[in-house]
Amino acid sequence: MRPFTYGSCEKVSNMPKVLVADDALFTRKVLREILEAEGCEVVEVSNGKDAVDKFRLERPDLVLLDISMPEMDGLTALRAIKEMDDGAKVVMVSAMGQMSTVKEALKLGACDFVVKPFRPHQIRELIARWLFESVRNDER
Repeated sequence: MRPFTYGSCEKVSNMPKVLVADDALFTRKVLREILEAEGCEVVEVSNGKDAVDKFRLERPDLVLLDISMPEMDGLTALRAIKEMDDGAKVVMVSAMGQMSTVKEALKLGACDFVVKPFRPHQIRELIARWLFESVRNDER
């Protein structure tokens, strides 16, 4: 992971990069606002195929991946991302009623999940757990 200052909202090139993959523009916009307020650089895509392509190019520190998307669903994208980088941190974003799919995603290597509609504090907790905690552990 690139070095950065915890809690800093300063726009610097070494801030953590988060890939947001969701076919809903509104969801991407809300996630972008929350993530940028926490000091993250955000890359957005609207389908699973583009998520895999962007992951390959950008190698983000965290991926927020919707389960139901066009062109390639979230599970297929998760498999492809984990094949490229088994250590990739991928959080699945699901609607209510998709819990069996979430369980499958966790078996495939997703590190966590959040259910829509989510609250901003849930996203802040996710990035604290999967971005900032790992940085603090790396610095020890």
